[in-house]
Amino acid sequence: MLVSEQATMGITLYQNHAEQLLKDYVLADSFIPCTSIIGGIFASKVVYDLTQTISAIYFKSYASLSKMQRVEWNNRAISTLHAIFITTISLYFVFWSDLFSDQFAGLITLRCSQLSTFALGVSVGYFLADLGMILWFYPALGGFEYVIHHLLSIAAVAYAMLTGEGQLYTYMVLISETTTPGINLRWYLDATGKRRSRAYVINGVVIFFAWLVARIILFMYLFYHFYLHYDQVQQLRSFGLFLVSVVPLVLTVMNLMWFAKIVKGLKKTIAKTQ
Repeated sequence: MLVSEQATMGITLYQNHAEQLLKDYVLADSFIPCTSIIGGIFASKVVYDLTQTISAIYFKSYASLSKMQRVEWNNRAISTLHAIFITTISLYFVFWSDLFSDQFAGLITLRCSQLSTFALGVSVGYFLADLGMILWFYPALGGFEYVIHHLLSIAAVAYAMLTGEGQLYTYMVLISETTTPGINLRWYLDATGKRRSRAYVINGVVIFFAWLVARIILFMYLFYHFYLHYDQVQQLRSFGLFLVSVVPLVLTVMNLMWFAKIVKGLKKTIAKTQ
C-alpha cells in the first residue's frame, strides 16, 4: 500500500510539474509564438519521416515511385494532417467557441486567446516548412502560384498570431484548408494508377462540393461578415486592415481560377467513365 501511495503521489507531482511547465513556458504569452512555430516545423519533419517509413513498409506502390514522387507523397501527408488540424480548430473558433461571439462586449477583431494564438503559430510553422520544401524542389512541388499562396498565408497568419488582430477572419480563411485532404487523395490515387477507379471519380465530386462550400461560399460569407462589422474592422492598424482586406480578395481570385480547373477536370473524368 505504501509503495502504491508513493507511486500515485509521484505521478501526481509529475503531472502538476508538467502542467506548470506548459503554462509557464509553452503557453506563456511571450513564448507562444516561438514554441508554436518551432512545434509546427518539428511536427512537419516528424510526419515526413514517419510517412516515409510507414509507406515503404505498407504500400507496395511506394517503392515503384520516382524519387521526386516519393518526396511529394511524404509532403502531401504533412499538408493533409495540417489541414485536418487547422480545419478542426478553425471550425471550433468560428462557429462553436464564444471567443468571437457577438453576444459579448468588445471588438471581435481584437479578440484572441492563448489557444487561438498557439494554433496559428503551429500553422505558421507548417507553412514555413512547406514553403521551404517548395523552394528547395522548385518547381516540382508547386509553381509560382503556390509560392504566392504560402507567402500571403504566412504574412496574414503570422500577423494575426503576433498582434492578436483579425484572428476571426484568419480562421475563416483557414477553414478553406478542408479541401486539402481531397486534393491530396486525388494525387495519391493518380500516383498509384487508380485514375480510372470509382474512388477517383467520387473523390473528384467531393472536391467539387468541398471547394464550392469552403473556398467560394465561405469567402462570400467572410466578406458579408466583414461588411456587417466594418466599424470594428476599421479599428485595426493599417497593415492589419490591409491584410484582412487584400489577402482574402487575392485568395478568392486564386480559388476561382483553381475551381475552374477542378470543374474542367471533373468533366473529363466523368466523360471517361461513361
